[in-house]
Amino acid sequence: MTWFQSPADASEQLHEAAYLADTSTATTTYLAGALEKPLLVEGPAGVGKTELAKAIARANGAELVRLQCYEGLDEARALYEWNYKKQLLRIQATSSDQAWEETHDDIFTDEFLLPRPLLTAIRREQPTVLLIDEVDKTDIEVEGLLLEVLSDFQVTIPEMGTVTAVRRPFVVLTSNATRELSEALKRRCLFLHLDYPDAVREKEIVLSQVPDLDDTLAGQLVQMIARLREMELKKAPSIAESVDWARTLIALEVSDLDEKAVDATLGVVLKHASDQDKALAALRGDANRPGRPGSAARPRPRSVR
Repeated sequence: MTWFQSPADASEQLHEAAYLADTSTATTTYLAGALEKPLLVEGPAGVGKTELAKAIARANGAELVRLQCYEGLDEARALYEWNYKKQLLRIQATSSDQAWEETHDDIFTDEFLLPRPLLTAIRREQPTVLLIDEVDKTDIEVEGLLLEVLSDFQVTIPEMGTVTAVRRPFVVLTSNATRELSEALKRRCLFLHLDYPDAVREKEIVLSQVPDLDDTLAGQLVQMIARLREMELKKAPSIAESVDWARTLIALEVSDLDEKAVDATLGVVLKHASDQDKALAALRGDANRPGRPGSAARPRPRSVR
């Protein structure tokens, strides 16, 4: 299957799927499809890594199969496991005259297999995007499980043999870079680093998602988001939270993102009390600083957390 015809085609199709890709993202996405190589997307939380995988699936009418990684993820949750209860029932229902070898062969068949995301994606005959999300949260042992899938697009089940993909899925791995991934894993992937967009691009993204937002208000919003990201916060606002903020302003019929509006809606983008305190203090400091335009006319925030 040809996922995209060219980098320009990738950019256009992703745009139609509600994802604005820059040149680097469109080119790397095209190459991942053309070379049938997994795509490792790294960057801070909230820059659109997972959304890229969803957009690729939407653009191609493919099914998205997601493996959400976490500490403690094991083979049974990533690859497959056996339905032990059903196997036990089959053994209990088996005639006493049947040899154990025959019973053993009977219960290790596809009927008793519970496929998990990796095996599901490998076995699908329809177009599939396999999203291995936040791979950096897993243990190094899980990366070993992924190597066979990412290099040969196959899974080995000892009792049944090797299952090879009939149609290779488009594989996207995301990482927040909380730990260094192994060289063996990186070697199998194309690499793409995503960072927060600049204000111009973020404004385009916000307006594409919330077209009813006033252009001037959109400009105020992305400038405020950029200021918040410059602060040392526990969690910087994501692009998705910028879009949520835009929708919030429309819902509240806010026409100017002044201090009062920021104070009332800051919880949409900052989810830690300490972050809100720090942000409000910084914004008040800017407003009251001598020489700041409009500082004397602006009301002080209603409350101090």
